[in-house]
Amino acid sequence: MDTQKPKSLVIVGGGSAGWMTAAYLNRLFNRERQNFDITVIESPDIGIIGVGEATVHSVRFFLAAMGLDEEELLRETNGTLKTGIFFRNWMKPRGGKTHEYFHPFEQQRLGRGIDISSAWMVAGRDAVERYDEGVSLSATLIRAGHGPKGPNSPAYQGVVPYGYHIDATMLARFLRRKAVEAGVKHVEATITDVQVKGDNIAAVIAGKQRFEGAFFLDCTGFRGLLIDKLKADNWNSFTDALPCNKAVAIQRELAAGETPKPYTTATALSNGWAWQIDLTGRQGSGYVYDGNRLSSDAAEAELRDFLGPQSQVLKCTHLNMKVGCREEFWVGNCIATGLAGGFIEPLESTGLHLINLAAGLMGTHLLADSPTRASRDSFNRLMRGFYQDLKQFIVLHYCLTDRDDSDFWRAAPATVKEVPWLEAQLEVWRHKVCEFHDLAGSFSTTFSDENYRYILYGMQHYPKLNFCMSDVAVEGLFAGVRNMSKQALAATMPHDAYLQKLRV
Repeated sequence: MDTQKPKSLVIVGGGSAGWMTAAYLNRLFNRERQNFDITVIESPDIGIIGVGEATVHSVRFFLAAMGLDEEELLRETNGTLKTGIFFRNWMKPRGGKTHEYFHPFEQQRLGRGIDISSAWMVAGRDAVERYDEGVSLSATLIRAGHGPKGPNSPAYQGVVPYGYHIDATMLARFLRRKAVEAGVKHVEATITDVQVKGDNIAAVIAGKQRFEGAFFLDCTGFRGLLIDKLKADNWNSFTDALPCNKAVAIQRELAAGETPKPYTTATALSNGWAWQIDLTGRQGSGYVYDGNRLSSDAAEAELRDFLGPQSQVLKCTHLNMKVGCREEFWVGNCIATGLAGGFIEPLESTGLHLINLAAGLMGTHLLADSPTRASRDSFNRLMRGFYQDLKQFIVLHYCLTDRDDSDFWRAAPATVKEVPWLEAQLEVWRHKVCEFHDLAGSFSTTFSDENYRYILYGMQHYPKLNFCMSDVAVEGLFAGVRNMSKQALAATMPHDAYLQKLRV
């Protein structure tokens, strides 16, 4: 084995997909000895989309596994911390107040004998607080402007789980530098031809340069430059369930005195929703909408009106989104990842998470001396399952709305018809809380029954329960949560203070 020649792995395309995968696989495969020669071919003529600026909390562990310094990462990407997503306006106003709820990353607190979700329901707590306020610590932290970290929190650890807000373009550059320093080859060139032999890619051509490889990774975005050469008619569209197919993204300066919030905001507009993601010094915002109901000009005007006339706009970009995923991500010797593999609209910030999942599977499936059809089938089955699970979770956000102020929102409840399991389960959840066993055996990789509960109860899909608890037991349970929230508040820093500490 010591004399075995390294296999060649050619990654076509940079961006987050190319460089996250290259950095991860290089550390995994080549840390002890050179098992793979990894080359990233990145075109200087083709820019990256660069608007996916929020992550889920599991990306922390991926970055930690690459041996990256967390504080350096945040400094190099203008990064901030994210404890969850704050949703606004996804249902009709109640009592003259805009509908709001928070989806944090943390697990719920445990009850005594009965789970805290059921206790919250039977005690009628919805009359005095949001569900997230009653069962999580993060709701208290964000209300006080605190992030998840204290003055001496170790790298990649906090009082509550967290993800990141990061400049996607700067992240790609940061990872490129780290990967190249660790031995990944970087070639600046534009692919002009893809040579196919049988069911495999024999080489990619860039002008007069020819690159051969044992494996090729397609990180060319929606173009799917490599994977489409091997298999046509290889796309499973999700547009029947998720009709938002366009976005307009605006970068604006943070106003004087405005500090970055430790959460993403998702506000429902007329034909979709707007994200707001605070970095240090600027905010990334955008409107994800149904292009069959709204023109790009009208979408941009609505987003600008939402942001307000005082916004100092730095950049505006219009995007077409190809929502769905490959039937086969791995064909022959080529694996499509990132946008080349699939795309779920960014409502729950899953873009980098899916790259993380694909890279992890490559780390196991490519170890074989000669991966077989069974290996490819396994990889494809798992990746399809990941996307289908995420599709289902995103549909959950839309289908429970009671908004009827536009055709888009009037049609939203019917999207659940495209996800039969979810439609059936929503009826079950009218009579009991969502629990672990409901999703056990699924492909769920980051959104569990606890995450489902935050959306279900944030969207006021409450079960009808007939169970009595003593007032003393109820008060003791929720007083315990309040006490833990006070302790979390005392142990953490204001988010802006933590960010200032990074730059001292």
